[in-house]
Amino acid sequence: MLAQDKILFVDDEPNILATFQRNLHKKFAVEVAPGPKEALEIIRTKGPFAVVVSDLKMPVMDGITLLEKIREVAPDTVRVILSGQGDFDAAIDAVNRGAIFRFLTKPCPPDTLLAMLRDALRQYRLVTAEKELLRGTLLGSVKVLVDVLALVSPEAFGRSERIRTVVGALGKRLNESNLWQLDVASMLCQLGCVGLPEDLLEKVMRDEPLGAEEQQVYGMHPDIGASLISNIPRMAPVAELIAHQLDDYSENTPLGARILRVSLAYDRLDQQGITAREAVDQLIAANTNNAYDPAVLDALKAHITEQIGGEVKLTRLEHVEVGMVLAEDLVNADGTVLLLKGQSISDNALKRLKALPDLLKLKGPFPILAPASAEA
Repeated sequence: MLAQDKILFVDDEPNILATFQRNLHKKFAVEVAPGPKEALEIIRTKGPFAVVVSDLKMPVMDGITLLEKIREVAPDTVRVILSGQGDFDAAIDAVNRGAIFRFLTKPCPPDTLLAMLRDALRQYRLVTAEKELLRGTLLGSVKVLVDVLALVSPEAFGRSERIRTVVGALGKRLNESNLWQLDVASMLCQLGCVGLPEDLLEKVMRDEPLGAEEQQVYGMHPDIGASLISNIPRMAPVAELIAHQLDDYSENTPLGARILRVSLAYDRLDQQGITAREAVDQLIAANTNNAYDPAVLDALKAHITEQIGGEVKLTRLEHVEVGMVLAEDLVNADGTVLLLKGQSISDNALKRLKALPDLLKLKGPFPILAPASAEA
């Protein structure tokens, strides 16, 4: 019996629940709930469940409403209504509102119930297997693109790495519903810079003024990056965020793109050597024409306020770990910048540093930003 075979029965009749447990416990991992409130709590504490079978008529909340709520918190769970009456209208309502897999009537013959449960479990496995396959494909594709960006354009890669933490923090503060899409967008938002002239990209990274033609060329990189990403299945939402990352504030612009816009602007100021608080204050003061979403700026100010108080710790190479953040540019003995300030050390970067310390001519310990206290 697999963990994914867990089935939850919901009914306000104790005798019916006892029958389910007695007849099915040898075939499935069965849980029961005497009402909708208890069912939602069990799903929260003991989930995930492959299948939920609910009675239709129950006090306080009917079965259709319950399964509708379950769909919101556990969309992969297969949902079934077991009704004491053959109500055709109720069946239609159940399918439309709760995306019900089956609508059965009581009394339900044991063979029919068993066949339905096996079909429901098969459906659950198909859905979850497809998601795992998709997840693996997406993660693999993203990793390839990130590695290409790191090799071809370390400056652009450094910027995307630096903003990733800020983007994630702002997404959580603003209740962005698709945080994984936002995270991938932050990792790949500079992908279109791969095709830019090197001297132009250096001017952008140094925040030097661009001519009209240079500005036009640079402004093309979001569309280039979005076009590349859109070729990957199911990545259209990520491509849209990247395509609009330089757009001025509009309520029609996706929230994720507005977060990218503010995070990139903040990073540009942060790289000039001013303090984080000064960078945020400058963005807020300069936002007279609403280039940035005021709500995102407020979230950034709150985030930076909480981060103030961190300190720099000099850390020897053997003690450096993946995910640590550089407090300063990592420069070798020849003055070559290997990693940029604010960059989170990736697994690949750390492997290269540890494998080739002599060749890279590393000098002294690493300046690592210690975790900050949450000071107001």
